[in-house]
Amino acid sequence: MDGYQEARRARMRFSAVFAIHGAVTGSFVTRIPWIQHQLDLSAGQLGAALLAPAVGAFLGMPLAGHVVHRFGPRAALRALMALWCLSLALPALAPNLAVLWLVLFGYGAISGMASVQLNAQGVEVEQRLGRSIMSGLHGLWSAGGLIASGFGVLAANRQFDARIQLAVTSLVLTVLAVLVCNGLSIPGDSSAAAESKTEQAPPRFALPPRAALAIGLVGFCSVFAEGSSMDWAGVYLRDVTGASPAVAAASFTAFAATMTAARLVGDLAVRRLGPVRSVRVGGSVATLGGLLVVGADSPHLAIPGFGLIGIGVAVVVPLAFAAAGRTADPTRAVAGVATITYTAGLSAPATIGLIGQAVSLRASFALVTALTAALVLIAGALGRNPAAVPARAAARGEAPPEQPAVAA
Repeated sequence: MDGYQEARRARMRFSAVFAIHGAVTGSFVTRIPWIQHQLDLSAGQLGAALLAPAVGAFLGMPLAGHVVHRFGPRAALRALMALWCLSLALPALAPNLAVLWLVLFGYGAISGMASVQLNAQGVEVEQRLGRSIMSGLHGLWSAGGLIASGFGVLAANRQFDARIQLAVTSLVLTVLAVLVCNGLSIPGDSSAAAESKTEQAPPRFALPPRAALAIGLVGFCSVFAEGSSMDWAGVYLRDVTGASPAVAAASFTAFAATMTAARLVGDLAVRRLGPVRSVRVGGSVATLGGLLVVGADSPHLAIPGFGLIGIGVAVVVPLAFAAAGRTADPTRAVAGVATITYTAGLSAPATIGLIGQAVSLRASFALVTALTAALVLIAGALGRNPAAVPARAAARGEAPPEQPAVAA
């Protein structure tokens, strides 16, 4: 099998792994109300518990490079995905808040390490193919989450015990993850053991390299807008525009559906426009959506506004990971970008709430709008270091692949 056909096969397999990773998240979030009721948690206690996955991911991501170096890319991804899927069963089994926090901390740490490895290998496959695929991979992550959340909602409506539902889902996803990862063809994996003996081991806890900071800032702005919209869209429609609970819930659906659709077709735009122009166009669309949200006095403006934010930021994070993969130290750069973007995910909901309490929710989303506008200005960071990939390919004795267009 030639290198291109091998990369196409790897893309299919990685697409499935991305969808499985998203399905774990989608399964968990639908049963959070059950867990809250089962443990009799207040809103504040639940909020504290839900910080744990983000904290765990933030601390786990810098460890990913060491894990990959020790076990090799495929074995590391297989183990991390299996552990991530198995951990889905644990939150519903927690007997109290303290145990729930520890379980969710571990859940987040494993997810973060798996995400770094998954994105790093996705970038490698993209470079082998010579065309943009990261947006589509992230779109399948979103699609996996949406499909799994549908099953979760059905289970909740039928009043299935979450302990049973999550345990069964966990086992099914674990089996699928192991089967798919066993069939992965990861470039260089066959020589991973030999390389680990000769290459210097990365630090156990690797801080983001300088090259990842500017790229990470682009991802930060995008994920801040994404996290704010996901967590606060329903509240915004209810409290600011006077929407009914059903209509308020539709705002999240509009956001998630448009983001998923945009990611699934986003690679076409990236191939045509290049990553920099794609982010600038996306930032402009998201800014328009933010302006509609801030100025909305009815759901008829706010819901399309949230939909435009979803479309506008959809391709930004996949492109940030792809840009990190073009740097001289791609593994650390991908981990660094992931860590920075998770910081945005960790800080966004609390920041929106604090500004909303101190000023207003309109002021909160004015900040979101400003950050999406900033994407237009800082998108150029994704066009740097284009020569790193050919240099690494030459070092491995390979012909450099055709690179995705970088448009200024």
